[in-house]
Amino acid sequence: MEKQLHLNLLASKPPMAGLQSGSNVKLRMGPGRKRDFTPLPWSQYFETMEDVEVENDNSKDTFRIYSSGSLGPVLMLLHGGGHSALSWAVFTSVICSRINCRVVAMDLRGHGDAKVKNPDDLSAETMAKDVGKVVEALYGENPPPIMIIGHSMGGAIAVHTAAANHVPSLLGLCVIDVVEGTAMDALNSMQNFLRSRPKTFKSVENAIEWSVKSGQIRNVESARVSMVGQVKKCEEPLSSPGVSKSITEGIIEEEEEEDEEGGESNHKRKKEDDQEIKKECLYTWRIELSKTEKYWEGWFKGLSSLFLTCSVPKLLLLAGVDRLDKDLTIGQMQGKFQMQVLPQCGHAVHEDAPEKVADALATFMVRHKFTEFKEGFPW
Repeated sequence: MEKQLHLNLLASKPPMAGLQSGSNVKLRMGPGRKRDFTPLPWSQYFETMEDVEVENDNSKDTFRIYSSGSLGPVLMLLHGGGHSALSWAVFTSVICSRINCRVVAMDLRGHGDAKVKNPDDLSAETMAKDVGKVVEALYGENPPPIMIIGHSMGGAIAVHTAAANHVPSLLGLCVIDVVEGTAMDALNSMQNFLRSRPKTFKSVENAIEWSVKSGQIRNVESARVSMVGQVKKCEEPLSSPGVSKSITEGIIEEEEEEDEEGGESNHKRKKEDDQEIKKECLYTWRIELSKTEKYWEGWFKGLSSLFLTCSVPKLLLLAGVDRLDKDLTIGQMQGKFQMQVLPQCGHAVHEDAPEKVADALATFMVRHKFTEFKEGFPW
């Protein structure tokens, strides 16, 4: 399970060991306060939202972007696998309070509200080109200085984008919790983890609650805005076998602990619950990550070497020092990049601890004279 925590297909830490769908485990809060799991709007964190249209093989692809700020370098934010640009919501509001910068967070191909001709082509090459095309569509031939920041899968795409020079005005590169060695080691066990996740949720609130209680996103506020970009209403009819079979697997609070004496009554109650749930509008994941397996190796293989060859200043933020592989360990000793470990975070470092990530990034950018702290900010 430990290796699964490091794998970067998901944008956050997997559920706690033993928490499998349909396993009759009931997630419970401790005594006392009941937490609020209602969704939060994007507009609470970003200033604008727009769809950017780009040309792609005689067709047009559209990418949803969220923006904030009007002065300073652009921070191009790339989310992890399964997530969306909303993963960066809380971080955006924090970083914009610290330094002069502009933020652009985009939904990558096949994720969020991106609408592309071929959403199944999630190769590193194609996704890196997408980033370059969005930058060109936004800024033309003379883009402002841009720093690419990517988490997990988005971190891998950030490296591929930088290495292929798709952003000619590249200022710097920040990669969050993605290391080739641990990612490659964990690929074999990834499908098992994906199968263990709930397939459906009865509401967005239910999905948010699961993400927090399972440890996928440890920050409740971030989960309340981020999960909106991860799930969608089920498109299949509720009577179809594929949906009805997975309904109870996703509804955490509907699961009952059965014992030998009460098994029959619990089974009857569960059947009644199923009938009620079928009447409701269900939610499921926006992207089925298990079907992207053929691209996993392309995202991560050779990533450390590629990261080290990028000539711009580089920052690597990790949730644990044990994630470093041999190439990165040597590179770090040679001073080829700056590294900072942020303990007590899950894999979704920028969601779990947005202030710490913003502080690390702000300090890095000011040190390299990319920008300045905002007036009155206490440093």
